[in-house]
Amino acid sequence: MTRKNIQYSEAFRRQVVAEYEAGSRLADLRRKYGISGAATLQRWIKKYAKEGLRNGLVRIQTAEEAKQVKKLEAQIKELEQALARVTLEKLKLESIVEELAADEQAEEVKKNAAPSLGGTTKKLRGMRGLLE
Repeated sequence: MTRKNIQYSEAFRRQVVAEYEAGSRLADLRRKYGISGAATLQRWIKKYAKEGLRNGLVRIQTAEEAKQVKKLEAQIKELEQALARVTLEKLKLESIVEELAADEQAEEVKKNAAPSLGGTTKKLRGMRGLLE
């Protein structure tokens, strides 16, 4: 039996590689386009692809390791929530400090303006007490 030597155009090769980069599997592409050589697509990907071959990650772990990973993930989630609470508390306290500083500034202005207002200052202080 004679072996058929098929030559693919560069445009065709790039199209197949683009499909691979878009997420298609090597086996699916070989079947779709009738490419018989196992290493053919790999050579094209090496030559034309931006990222190269995708390698699948297989994680083998014991039950204890899986429990540890879940425990650590739960701890991370808990810490992220604690950080969020602390951040909100910090913002709240900064807001209070800014408000107190503004009140102090307003009080200072009132003290400096008090002599020119005369008896009105006592009325303002009394009204301020009612508002607070």
